[in-house]
Amino acid sequence: MRELNELTDVADPAWPEVLAMVDACSIPVAVPAADPGESRRGLLQLQVTARSMLGAVTLNCGGLVLDDGWVRVYGGGSGRDGALPSLARVNEFPATFDPGWRPPAGLVVGHDVLGGVFALNGADPAAEGRPGEPGQMTYFAPDSLEWEALGVGHSAWLSWLLGGDVAGFYSRLRWGGWREDAAAATFEQGINHFPPLWSKEAHDDLDATSRKAVPMREVLGLAADAARQFGSADPGFLGTV
Repeated sequence: MRELNELTDVADPAWPEVLAMVDACSIPVAVPAADPGESRRGLLQLQVTARSMLGAVTLNCGGLVLDDGWVRVYGGGSGRDGALPSLARVNEFPATFDPGWRPPAGLVVGHDVLGGVFALNGADPAAEGRPGEPGQMTYFAPDSLEWEALGVGHSAWLSWLLGGDVAGFYSRLRWGGWREDAAAATFEQGINHFPPLWSKEAHDDLDATSRKAVPMREVLGLAADAARQFGSADPGFLGTV
């Protein structure tokens, strides 16, 4: 086990690089302040240093909010109800450091407003029914109800997000007025579609679906239930919001 000061006091922290990417990003990015207790709890349990982008975001900010709330990247959390939850809370970290605890399937590092889940694979993704290699990013797609391998690690994924090139990734999942709808949802909400995103009706005409902001736990729960009934497999843990 490394003590907290060993994780924070590093010669080459990644935070200045993250801030430079935020400043250069072509899409809106908000950087809420971190809750000090949650950021320290998260970093200590992760046992990663501030030299990594994962550690830097966990330690230095509440998280990152991209494209007016369309994508939420978790960090130290805000410490307030209704605001961006912490990485520790989303992944149900122990209240105090537990050297034997690991995220069972992988670490949920972000959600999008549709209930899409960005997760970092654990040591044996195949055993959890997830694609990709250990330590690589995966995405649970609400329009297919399946995990997709992204083929990169956390730092490359964050660099891609902050490169502002997310429009292509979401090209089939944005409707007229998506930005206003995303901005109106709180950080504990997602947008539920009916018919659902995985349905033929939504695939054929997304703009014709009805949409409503509801608790994110409801969006994730509905997607998990649908994946178990109509998808290829139980998606497992999707994060707690």
